[in-house]
Amino acid sequence: MNKKWAVKRMTINLTSGEAEKLEQYCSTTGRPATDVIRELIRSLADQK
Repeated sequence: MNKKWAVKRMTINLTSGEAEKLEQYCSTTGRPATDVIRELIRSLADQK
């Protein structure tokens, strides 16, 4: 699959609890945080 990379880089501020939750999820699933965050953003677009 040919991925088209983002044209904008973003920085997000997370609480320590949020960061820990994301790290645990990534560790459990073996997926990088970038992929998890992208998937969550895409799911927002599907909600109408």
